[in-house]
Amino acid sequence: MSDHVPPDLDLLPDGSFRPRRPPLAARIFRWAVIIALLAVTLALAAFALWFALVLIPVAIVAGLIAWLAFRYQVWRAGKSGTRGPWRP
Repeated sequence: MSDHVPPDLDLLPDGSFRPRRPPLAARIFRWAVIIALLAVTLALAAFALWFALVLIPVAIVAGLIAWLAFRYQVWRAGKSGTRGPWRP
């Protein structure tokens, strides 16, 4: 037989057993996992915010290039003497 001592079970008056607290190492590990998950979540949120902030100047430059291309097309249409839908 093994020399392992079985745990004490506390039987409550209603017939259920009192839950045992997990060992200290298990409680520390649980809190370490929770803190690690929070840190990963915070890191992902920071990365998403950084990526969004990097895209703002890219969108502004793309809009400026599109506006300049449009103005160039308007200028070329006016220079060629053809009447467009915006000229009577």
